[in-house]
Amino acid sequence: MIRVFLVDDQELVRTGCAMVVDAQPDMEVVGEAGDGAEALSRLSARHAHVVVMDVRMPRMDGVEATRRFVERDPAGPRILVLTTFDLDEYAFAALAAGASGFILKDAPAEDMLRAIRTVHAGDSVVAPSTTRRLIDHVSGTLRTRESPDGLTEREREVWRMVATGDSNADIATALHLSEGTVKTHVGRLLAKLGARDHVHAVIRAYETGFVRPGS
Repeated sequence: MIRVFLVDDQELVRTGCAMVVDAQPDMEVVGEAGDGAEALSRLSARHAHVVVMDVRMPRMDGVEATRRFVERDPAGPRILVLTTFDLDEYAFAALAAGASGFILKDAPAEDMLRAIRTVHAGDSVVAPSTTRRLIDHVSGTLRTRESPDGLTEREREVWRMVATGDSNADIATALHLSEGTVKTHVGRLLAKLGARDHVHAVIRAYETGFVRPGS
């Protein structure tokens, strides 16, 4: 079962999401919170795989809550951000803080369920075009990091393709590899980068100067 924790300051939204999630044979809601601070205190005593997080909330917004979740437990639950607009600066900031993707609040229920399953599987719910807008949005504030040592030439090749928005399937086709082999390379790459998923590997590529905006 995919254990889901819901965070939103609107009880009606939480109730609607809970009804949809609990109706699935492979999911269950294990808790709810009305803001980021409450989520941090409640989730510490509960194990969840995916946190569905609103970004605009009183007391502590979803961006700060996401940052604290990731700092507290980098291998902890995946964060899926709920936002009103796909160009919302809060959503971009949440991705930079460690969220694995975002969905619109007015998206069909099936899109939310698909997104939960996707981030639970370790992938991101962010289109390449959105990732590029994210980089444009935060590139002026990215701090420089050292590029990690120990990457093989193949891993660097895969990283460059991930950073330009290619999916595992795209990489497999371009490099004449099976998708399973690409997943293995990506998994090793993420471990060496200390990145949670594709979108954070992209951010790390820009932080280190491995790729640059417009390249």
